[in-house]
Amino acid sequence: MSTNVKIAVIYYSSTGTIAEMAKEISQAAAKAGAEVRLLKAAELAPQAAIDSNPAWAANAAATADIPEATPEDMEWADAVIFGSPTRYGNIASQLKQFIDTLGGLWAEGRLADKVYSGFTSSATAHGGQESTLLALYNTVHHFGGILVAPGYTDPSKFADGNPYGTSHIDAQGQNPVDDTTRTAARVQAERVVKITSALKAGLATG
Repeated sequence: MSTNVKIAVIYYSSTGTIAEMAKEISQAAAKAGAEVRLLKAAELAPQAAIDSNPAWAANAAATADIPEATPEDMEWADAVIFGSPTRYGNIASQLKQFIDTLGGLWAEGRLADKVYSGFTSSATAHGGQESTLLALYNTVHHFGGILVAPGYTDPSKFADGNPYGTSHIDAQGQNPVDDTTRTAARVQAERVVKITSALKAGLATG
């Protein structure tokens, strides 16, 4: 794969599931030849709320060194892979707040013609995973972006079962990120790198 494909993995995670998935996706994209920035959305919750949940506090400490995403990262990237837990069938407010800061870039057309993809997690089996990704992808259409979902393009996708993007059921922290989810994450990352590389090469010669 081309080494000049630039991918931003931008996520929000409270208790760590999405953070772990983001790390897996980032590593797979880098292994596939991309230059990767692993970035998190800024936290909006008060410190008291974070401290009241041991898993939330532990994840905040463990990811303290990960940079917060900026509009510049969006402009830099050829592809953006967004990650968010599901919140009432939608993306978390922290990730939405970051997306809402991008109006200037959107107005100038600087978010168009990039590749976008997404991943999510929920506590329960039917807790809004598909609707969260579909809601996220509404934004991609407004950007004029190119949506690259994993689909059923690899046999492993019939194990994790989500063609919209990698997803995981964490059962309130009782189910850590497993091999099925990690495989789905790698498949998605490799597909994003592959399609982005082909698109970038095609645009360069066009």
